[in-house]
Amino acid sequence: MASRRDFLHHGLRLTALGLVATPLIDAGAAARGASSQATPDTDIAPPPDLFDAQVVDLDFWVKPRTLSVVRPASGERTRVLYWKDGEVIDSAYQELCHMLRDVNGKASMAIDPKLIETLWASQAFVARYGLDKPLEILSGYRTPDSNKRLIEQGVPAARQSLHMSGKAADIRIAGLTEEVLGGLVRSFRQGGVGFYYRSGPKGGWIHADTGLNRTWKG
Repeated sequence: MASRRDFLHHGLRLTALGLVATPLIDAGAAARGASSQATPDTDIAPPPDLFDAQVVDLDFWVKPRTLSVVRPASGERTRVLYWKDGEVIDSAYQELCHMLRDVNGKASMAIDPKLIETLWASQAFVARYGLDKPLEILSGYRTPDSNKRLIEQGVPAARQSLHMSGKAADIRIAGLTEEVLGGLVRSFRQGGVGFYYRSGPKGGWIHADTGLNRTWKG
């Protein structure tokens, strides 16, 4: 009989291939990848813990860490090996801090390594099952002035936002719904997770931070 882990791994493979029905895969991505060979079996609802980081073993955490990110606001993208043999590679870390800078305020600061670990782990987890997509950084570090402007414009931003201390990022991974990506980030138990649901071609996003463990919807 298949073990619980085997079942999870099988389900993840189906998900990454676009064979499991919503709410796992983004509706637009699923429509583009679906074929006319779909059967009633694809309508089986997966268990709620399908994207649960607690199913990974120690090997996941000790292997070299390469993070692929894209910054839509500036058009930049990079893929860097930033951690190996238990140590952060400083030049790669500096590059990631630059990618997570305040694009509008044209300022950067040291990003919490714990946040970078969460970003890497989210991407690496789904990549194990075939969904190898760059992590989109919608917002990283924010200067106090940039954060204030967002509030004045009616954009969801806390007055004491952890973005201003380099401890938060708003992210997306193409093909994953907010529910799935947010659930995965939350399963790492490394801080706060905000679910921002939006309609339209670009969809919503997930806020991830290294503050207290908490969740909310915005």
